[in-house]
Amino acid sequence: MAGNTVSTLALAKRAEVWGAELKEILRDELQGMKYVNWLNDFPDGDTFKIPSLGDATINDYTEDAAVTYDPIDDAQFTFTITEYLQAGNYITNKAMQDVYYSNQIMSQFVPLQERALMERLETDIMKLGQEQTAANPNTINGVAHRMIGSGTGGKIAVEDFAKALRALKTGKVPQKNLVAIVDPSVEFEMNTISNLTSVSNNPRWEGIVNSGIASGMSFIANIYGFDVYTSNYLATKSSETISGVAAPANAINNMFFSADQAVQPFVGAWRQMPNVDTEYNKDHQRTEFVTTARYGLKLYRPENLVSVVTKPLA
Repeated sequence: MAGNTVSTLALAKRAEVWGAELKEILRDELQGMKYVNWLNDFPDGDTFKIPSLGDATINDYTEDAAVTYDPIDDAQFTFTITEYLQAGNYITNKAMQDVYYSNQIMSQFVPLQERALMERLETDIMKLGQEQTAANPNTINGVAHRMIGSGTGGKIAVEDFAKALRALKTGKVPQKNLVAIVDPSVEFEMNTISNLTSVSNNPRWEGIVNSGIASGMSFIANIYGFDVYTSNYLATKSSETISGVAAPANAINNMFFSADQAVQPFVGAWRQMPNVDTEYNKDHQRTEFVTTARYGLKLYRPENLVSVVTKPLA
């Protein structure tokens, strides 16, 4: 056809290139993906049962007596593919013929779909912080793993980082690769702490006061062992009361955990990695673009997640 109609072969090749680019973008740009234990060899169907073992039981032994054998404390963790997503756009032949920059416009369809999918995936990962029992301190080994910011009006405070560290330690979580993902409002609060009047002999805070906490998405300073990152995709909750204390309205769920490969808190699986399809629809005289994906996500190790819900900026 005359004009700007794209051949079927060209569309197929372009879809292959776009699909490869999408995988690169997902790996390099999505912050939350790094902290998910992605399962391989997912079986047929959309449900996967993962066997897990509890702690071994230790008993006193008496010489020349029979050994005590305890049953294995085993359980199954059920994981399901829950998300089936699509983003589709098209451009008609008439639009391609009449719009001077039609090729440039068409070239943006798939990147826009990629961005939308990335943001949805990131949001779903950050929502895993809400898989803790709502309105409950989610106590593990006697220490709360869900708490309200201890600053004024439910804002973040430095001591909340220390509380999160204590919770992970008592949960027997390895103190390696500690990560905190916080809202930009938390970064603002930490940047404007008013009682840090003398920091010349305090390396923990000196760099923060001189140049601010964040550089790009990463904090300059490590706070109580946590490498801290900011995210605009953290989950919020309209109302919640924890241990008799009301959280601020629309409180933000900041997450603290160990990103060590052996104990990553979240588990996920792709049933279908993001895939780009494009074709020419002769019946409707238009070129169509669609990106689809199927995946599932779940909190796997609750002992390795501390949530501090804080007041958003006004």
